[in-house]
Parts: sequence; structure tokens; C-alpha cells
Amino acid sequence: MEIIQTNEIKPKVILVSADTGEFDAERSMKELEELASTAGVEVVATVTQKRPTYDTATCIGSGRLDELGDEARAMGIDLVIFDHELTANQTRNIERILDIRVIDRTTLILDIFAQRARTKEGRIQVELAQQKYRLAHLAGKGIELSRLGGGIGTRGPGESKLETDKRHIRRRIEILTDELKELEKRREFHRVRRRKDNVIVGAIVGYTNVGKSTLMNALTDAGVLAEDKLFATLDTTSRALELPDGRSVLLVDTVGLVRRLPHNLVEAFKSTLEEAANADIIINLIDISADDGYEQAQVTAELLKELGCEGIPMVNVLNKADKLPEGANIHCDGSTVLISAKKREGLDRLLDCIARNLPETARRGTFVIPYDKSSLLNTIRIDGKIFTEEYTAEGTLIDALVDLKIYHMVEQYEQA
Repeated sequence: MEIIQTNEIKPKVILVSADTGEFDAERSMKELEELASTAGVEVVATVTQKRPTYDTATCIGSGRLDELGDEARAMGIDLVIFDHELTANQTRNIERILDIRVIDRTTLILDIFAQRARTKEGRIQVELAQQKYRLAHLAGKGIELSRLGGGIGTRGPGESKLETDKRHIRRRIEILTDELKELEKRREFHRVRRRKDNVIVGAIVGYTNVGKSTLMNALTDAGVLAEDKLFATLDTTSRALELPDGRSVLLVDTVGLVRRLPHNLVEAFKSTLEEAANADIIINLIDISADDGYEQAQVTAELLKELGCEGIPMVNVLNKADKLPEGANIHCDGSTVLISAKKREGLDRLLDCIARNLPETARRGTFVIPYDKSSLLNTIRIDGKIFTEEYTAEGTLIDALVDLKIYHMVEQYEQA
């Protein structure tokens, strides 16, 4: 058992993992510690037991569980969090042995999402995931009230003490699903409108806490909450950004990802995550200073593949360069750029990289539009952008960004 010293007075928890070799248990436990810290509890100790397989009744061995119960009672532990998704029977059996409230990794993440959701859609998505989880774990209701007095795993719908009757929960799931579908229709309407108006969309994706909100703020002064916590922001934010070539991009932030993101959460948040699948370019943010940065990038890549994002241009943004040791040699290419969003370093290179990797949708040039073709000027203003305008003997001299759909109409007036 590893004892963790801390001075803050918070609900006390022990983190537990069964290491079967299925995944990197050490890194997963470190992430669970971060999740617990984000949820506002004090991690007093961590326990990892190497096992060939999970115990079907108690996840870890019953003998080790008895020892854990004695240790937890001696330390005044309020809650035990398992780094696995427990079955209903496992939860009930473990709570009976420990006489302490028990939750799993999924419940912890759901609780953090319940704390962080601000928009109507975000709250619906969280409650939908919670209700689906509760439906599958009704038999696991062991210790209903703990010394936390509510707290982790009880926020959201748990606070209103919803009936645990399956029919009631299924009905609630139906209502939430219908509400989410209505919001998805509205979101799809906006997508269609954006396509019709030739709005270019760039989706910022990446692991949680890699700096997506910090980057959004640095590029657009969006004022998005940026904390050094997992899931600091949950709801989608959109802001306009102008590229060096004159094109405008609508930047869309997406929810951060974690290892083994619960399936219910992936399903519930697909409407938000699908912003990436409908984007013109994906801005994949990676924490270059993280020891497990490659594994984090793999998690993102797998989810993007699941969402059907193959074929969409992608820029890999290696963030937190300010945390790298001096003289670190980082390879960058035409679709990879090194930045520090916090220090606002490398942002010009990033904007150039985005512009280069975007499919060509418009062309910038100098044109002399004859006075008898002045209606073309209005067409260019509607479908493109005029930067400068000057009257000459031959016609109106303009520096303009012309949409490719109408470029053929003005190509003959372009100046070499």
C-alpha cells in the first residue's frame, strides 16, 4: 500500500486496482488519482493487487479485501474507488465486506461530468449516461448513504432521489433521448447552414487537460475556463478565427478524452464529438511534455476512427513546449507544429499550418473589375472577402479572397 500525504481536509478515499495485465495499471491509477482530485476528494492511499484475472465476486481477492477493510476503518476512509467498472454484485459484495461506500471509475467520471456540465445539452448527456449506468447497476445498491453525505457519485439525478424502479428509469431514458434528438436536429440544422454559407469548421480534439481551452483562449480570446484539472470544460465552445490567407475558420472545442472512457459516455457525447466528424480540419492537440503523450494520442486516434473521421485533414499540435527540457529535439513536418498555448508561443506557425492543410476553398488575388461588371464586386463580397478597393482608369482594383465557386467569373480580370 502506498500512503499519500496531504494537508487538505476533504472526504478521504482509497483507490483500488486489480492489475491483470489488461492495461498499464500504474498509469491508469495515476490518472484515477487526477480524476479523484478533480472530483474534490483526498486520496489517502492506493492499493494495487496483481492477479491473473478479476475475482468475479469482489474484483480483488477476498483476503486482501478483508485487510483493506481494517486499514480503511483505521484511517477513517469515507469512500473506496475501484479503477474498473464493477458489476452490481461486485459493488454489493465489496460494500458488505468493507462497510464503506464503494464506487468505480465510471461513476467517478460521471460525477465529474455532472459537476462540469453547464449547457442544457451537456446536462442531458450526463444524466442520460447516469441513468443508463444506474439501470445496469440497480442490484448493486449497497450502502445508500455514506459519510460523504451525498458527494461523489450522487450528484445530478441522484440528488433528487429518483425511484430505482426499472420502468421509471427506462421512461426517463426515453425522455432524455428524445430531448437530445431534438437538440441534435438543431445542431444538424446549424451544420447544414454553415455548409450552405461556406463556413469552414476546425475541431480541436485531444486528451483531457492537454490545453484545448487554453489554446482556444490564446487564438480567439474566447474566455473559456482553463484549469489544470481533468474535464475542466465539458460543453462545446465555438469561436471565429481568421487565418493568414484571409479565410475565416469556426473553431469548435470538444470534450476531452481519457483512457477507457465509459461506453455510455462515448454514446451520450457522440453528438458533441461528431463536430469532429463534420469538420473541414481537425486540430489534434497533444501534450508533448507528458510521459504518456503517445498513448494519449492513440486514445484520440482510436475515437476519431470510431467517429468516421478518416480522410479529414489533420494538424498535430504539440503543446506545452514550455515544459520541455532545454535543447529538446522535436521533429515537426508540414502537418505538425510545436507550440506553447500558455506562453502564446508558436501560434503564428500554427495558423500557417492550418491554412496550408485546409482544402483550398478560396483563392486570394489582385483583380481589376471593369466598371460595367460592378455587380461582380457584390458577388465577391457575399461569397468572399475584399481587403482593399481602389478606383483606377481601367476599373475597380481589389485585393480579394474569391470563393472557388465563383472564381471562374473573375479569373480573366486577375492581375499577374
